[in-house]
Formats: sequence, structure tokens, C-alpha cells
Amino acid sequence: MIEFLDANIAPIMFGVVVFFLLSGFPVAFSLAACGLFFGFVGLELGIIPAALFQALPLRVFGIMQNDTLLAIPFFTLMGLILERSGMAEDLLETVGQVFGPLRGGLALAVIFVGALLAATTGVVAASVISMGLISLPIMLRYGYSRPVACGVITASGTLAQAIPPSLVLIVMADQLGRSVGDMYKGAFIPAFLLVAMYALLVIGIAIFKPKLVPALPPEARTFKEPNGSSGMRSLAVFAIAITVLSAVFGHYYGPIMSALEGREVTPALDETLVVALTFGTVVALVFAGINRALGLGLLSRITERVTFVLIPPLALIFLVLGTIFLGVATPTEGGAMGAVGALIMAMGRRKLDFTTLRQALESTTKLSVFVLFILIGSTIFSFIFTAVDGQIWVEHLFDKLPGGQLGFLLFVNTVIFFLGFFLDFFEIAFILIPLLAPVAEKLGIDLIWFGVIIAINLQTSFLTPPFGFALFYLRSVAPVSAYIDRITSQRIAGIKTVDIYRGSVVFVLIQVIMIGLVIAFPQLVTGGLDEKVEVDLESIEIKAPPSGGWGEEGGGWK
Repeated sequence: MIEFLDANIAPIMFGVVVFFLLSGFPVAFSLAACGLFFGFVGLELGIIPAALFQALPLRVFGIMQNDTLLAIPFFTLMGLILERSGMAEDLLETVGQVFGPLRGGLALAVIFVGALLAATTGVVAASVISMGLISLPIMLRYGYSRPVACGVITASGTLAQAIPPSLVLIVMADQLGRSVGDMYKGAFIPAFLLVAMYALLVIGIAIFKPKLVPALPPEARTFKEPNGSSGMRSLAVFAIAITVLSAVFGHYYGPIMSALEGREVTPALDETLVVALTFGTVVALVFAGINRALGLGLLSRITERVTFVLIPPLALIFLVLGTIFLGVATPTEGGAMGAVGALIMAMGRRKLDFTTLRQALESTTKLSVFVLFILIGSTIFSFIFTAVDGQIWVEHLFDKLPGGQLGFLLFVNTVIFFLGFFLDFFEIAFILIPLLAPVAEKLGIDLIWFGVIIAINLQTSFLTPPFGFALFYLRSVAPVSAYIDRITSQRIAGIKTVDIYRGSVVFVLIQVIMIGLVIAFPQLVTGGLDEKVEVDLESIEIKAPPSGGWGEEGGGWK
């Protein structure tokens, strides 16, 4: 028996922790207890030296000293403050009025607002609940298909896990030992391709099944000009003008910086894009403010509304992500600026009081403690698992896989996809990623690429029954039984759980297709990253200073 344990302690340890996880026992305590128990078993069997346990407290304290993890409470606080300040309601109402006259316009509004909320809040629960409370009754009121409405809301809410500043990307970067900024840059294009695929699906439904996504009737369009027009022409002209100004400024940004610094400056594409977009948002906000203050009447009501509702969160996004992408701030510093910016925005909207602040701080603290305890438990588990040569056992598991890198990626993503049916994304990230990362690196897989693939895969865990959290969030706010609509006074049937499940299926398929595209075209991730500088170690020469020292004669110390 002892010989059997000695030879198979790693797979037994892994099997025991999986059993406890599937049994529903708290994850953090399962991992820590399993790690410590098998650590003592390994100690008694002579597999683990006693001195190794002295390093365990240092690993735990190392978690407390990890500055990167501070980004989690900062971004969470930013998102909760914005969510409680009523930003989501204003965005959904305004964007819904812009797209409402089109078939599928309300669904498109939910997708675009979901992407904007994802880039500002980063919290799935806040996005899904906000859109479920605000958009779902409007969609049901005007005849939207229930599965389509539910699917759009839940899928758009999960964009918070793919679009920076995503908590998943922060955790993935930490577990893979890579820069959070690089992880954000790598996820940028795939995340917005996913938004585009969602929008194309809605447009396809509007073309081929228009009855499922009807347009808003004229009486539901609240923003009208005194002359009865919609004001959309003014909005289109203003948007085109701001876009052209931003493009022109971006084109001349390099020469401007060269003139200011007195040397040739060639800014990177991401720097130029961020600066141009920031310039455009500032110009739009200033112009709209002057127009309102002086009563010039140059902009329609809908144009002013869109400007004052959209520009502040866009400015916050550029402040946070722009400074991170440009290397001006670390993700932790960017998160801190975002939290301060969210507090200022809430104060400006007169929606910040002591109760709101206390609730946001309590929720932030709970989530941060939850993440920290899981991380401590997973650190203890992975420390002991490595001590018993568990990483070698994991590598041997993948030795026989056909297909090299492709075979490894397909197998790993299939396993993670099905684990997402039962486990939370934090649990998967903290348990599996430390075990898989060394194997991926040994196979020559870029870890940023690997991390983004897994992050998109983990996003599906919010939409897959029976434990898809986005499905539960929508179920908690969707009407169960029939009710009388307060606007039309019509009786509207409630939402069945099967409607929520049916709506999520097609969006899960889109996410799976997105995973396949990222695997097939790695440049979607790696194309936005800075090129690695290759250093030829053999060409490095180290020259010692002359023996005379660093004085005026000898060039060194006398």
C-alpha cells in the first residue's frame, strides 16, 4: 500500500480534490485541506522533506504582497459605483432610442451597452441584472421573442469577462506569470470581434425572422424635436464630424509630438488610436456643453443626450485602458484611477451617498476576500502537488496526445468547456491553469495567446446550464408569472427557465466559434503585442573599467 501511494500520490491527490469540488464543499477549504493532508502524507512517506514546509508560509505571504491583485478590488469598486449611479439605465434608454426604430434595434442596443458596461464595470452580475431589469420588460412589451431577448441579455452581460478590464484576464495574467497589460492588449481584438458576431446574429434575425425582433413603434420614441423630427440627422452629422476630427488629429499626432520634443517620434498604433479617441471624446463633450450653455441650438435633443450619456463612460475607459496600453500606468494604478473616476462621475450625477458607497465597499470586500481565499487554497494545493512531482505526471498525461500544439489546445479547451458546466471560472483558473501553463510553455505555445483562449472559453461557463451564473442572474430578475404592463396595460406572459436556456445556446455556439478562430489565427491575439527583443547572449561583452579608477586621468575611482 505504501509503495502504491508513493508511486501514485499525484493522481490520487488530483482525484481527491476533484471529488471534493464536485461534492459542493467550499473550494478554498477543499484545496487547502487536500494540499495539507497530502503534504503530511508525503512527509511521512519521505517524498517531501520537512524543510520544504518552511517555504509554504512564504508562498502565502507572497500572495499578500502581489500588487497585481490589487487591480481586482479597484476595478470591482469602479464597476459597482457606476452600476449604482444609474449609468446603465441612462445608457440603455438612450442607445435604445437611437437603435429602436430599426428591427432588432433594442437587441443591438443591449449588445453595445453590454460591451460598454463590460469595459467600465467588468462585473457580470451588475451587467446582467441591470439589463434584465431595464431592457427585458421593454423587449417583452413590444413583442420580442423570449429566447432572443434572454439570450442577448445574458450573452452581453458575459462580455465583462472578455473585454478589458476583465477580472478573468487579471487572474489569468497572474497565474500565467505574464503582464496584465499584455493580456489586455491580446484580448482586445478577439473581444470586440465577439461583439461584432453577436451584432451580426441579431442583424441576421432581423433580416430573416423580423417578427422575432420588431422595431419600436412611433409612440415609444420619446426623443423628438419641436418640429416633430427625430433629430437623427443631427446625430449622424455630429458623429461623422467628430470621427473625422479624431482621425485627422491621430494622423498628425506623430508630427506634433516630434515638434514638441524636438526629435523624430513615431508613436505606436495603439498609442495613436487611444490619443485620437480621447481627443474626439473631449471635443464632443466641450462642444455639446458650449451649445447647451449658450443655447445655440446647433444639436438636436437626441444628439445632446447621446453626448452627455456616452462621453463620460467612454472618457473613463480611455483614462483607464489608455494609460495601461500606453505604459503610463500599471493595471493597479489604472484601476485606482478608474475607481476615483467612477466616484467623481457618481458625485457629478448626484447619485453618491453614504449608503451607496457602503454597499459598494461591502460587495467589493466580499469578492476580494473570496478571490484571495481561493488563491491561498490553490497556492497550498499547487505547492504540495509540485513537491510530489505532480507537474511531471500532468506532462505525461499530454505526451500521448496527437497533434502537438493543436491537439493540446483542443483537448484542454474541451475539458475546460465541460468543467464550466459545474465549476466557477475562478476555481478553474486557480486550479487548472498553474498545472497546464508549464505544459503549454514546453510545447512552445505563447502564454498570452493561451490565456486569451482560456478566458474566452471560461466566458461560456456563465451561459452553460445547470450552473451558468448569467442564467441565474437573469432568472432572479425576470418575471416568473404573467403581469400587466404599466405602459400598454396588456397582459404579458412570464419568462420560463427553458426560455433562458434556449436563448443561451446560440451564443454559446458563437463563443465556441470564436475560440476556434483564435486558435486558427493566433495573430488576432499576438498581433497587438509588442515584439519580443531577442538577446544574443554570446555577443554580450562586459568590459571592466581601467585599473586607475574613476578619476579624471584613469576614468574611475582614485
